[in-house]
Amino acid sequence: MKEPETPPEDPEDEPQLERAILGEAPEFNALEVASETGVTIDQARRLWRALGFPETGNATAFTKADVDAVSTLVGAVDHGLFDFDLAVTLTRAVGQTMARLADWEVTALVHRVEELEKGEQATGTLMGSAKRLVDEFSKPFEELLIYAWRRHLAAAVARFEALGANEEDLHTTQLTVGFADIVSFTALSNQLAEERIGDLVELFESRCHDVVAAQRGRVIKSIGDSVLFVNDDPIQAYDTAEGIINVIGRDPRMPDVRVGLASGSVVMRLGDVFGPPVNMAARLTAVARRNRVIIDAATAARLPEDQFETRRLPARPVRGFGLVEPVAVRRH
Repeated sequence: MKEPETPPEDPEDEPQLERAILGEAPEFNALEVASETGVTIDQARRLWRALGFPETGNATAFTKADVDAVSTLVGAVDHGLFDFDLAVTLTRAVGQTMARLADWEVTALVHRVEELEKGEQATGTLMGSAKRLVDEFSKPFEELLIYAWRRHLAAAVARFEALGANEEDLHTTQLTVGFADIVSFTALSNQLAEERIGDLVELFESRCHDVVAAQRGRVIKSIGDSVLFVNDDPIQAYDTAEGIINVIGRDPRMPDVRVGLASGSVVMRLGDVFGPPVNMAARLTAVARRNRVIIDAATAARLPEDQFETRRLPARPVRGFGLVEPVAVRRH
């Protein structure tokens, strides 16, 4: 007897899934959003671009929730809480963060959708199982987002107070910056299957995040084969570097890693850090030995001599800094 064929994916399912996520159908175009919220069409489009979406022309692409979101921002501007330029900046921050989170979430959940469709509660299509997952998971995940945002906001305020930022420039403070880099990642990626590369990068990032968090530091960003982190305490920054080497470079299943540390004044803006220490930490990884920590002179000066042994290495050209004497370091 011939087994029944799996029903083909319905092309109409995709917009239905999108509607299930948004919770409502589009009913406004850009001009109507501007009219409803009291902003100019240029301002409305500017906010939409700040979220990370392309312009929609005259298409009916916006929901009541879109109108409400713009109205909320405009209300804050009208009450003098901040100006429109700052509203755009905050919108861009939310857009960039949520875009990455959404991609990460979809990638993580796609395997679960496939599992659901193969199980006893299969709906007959992958989109059907995806819609089920969205229906059941959206509310608790939204609550988790709000919880995590409040926790991170509180932590950010506490860091701001504890770091003693320069009163003349509230964006500038003294930090130790760390840069962890997988050795020969390009060559390694050419030898591995695509799925294995993804697993490797995910494991590298997750282990780095765990070590940084344990030492009261903060991951600023992950760039595939490297992670940028900061800590206000140079000793904890060193312990972070050693911890990353222990869980990655000294794991025979993982590639070698190099870590550079540099200290000094950095500018904190838009969730990122800028300044010579950031560039120096990244450059130092190019001269570090495998599974070793290398630091700059400023970091060496901040490490207590009774706990650490430092040794200046021969001067070498470092891009953007001229001749630099890197410093090898280890605990007594």
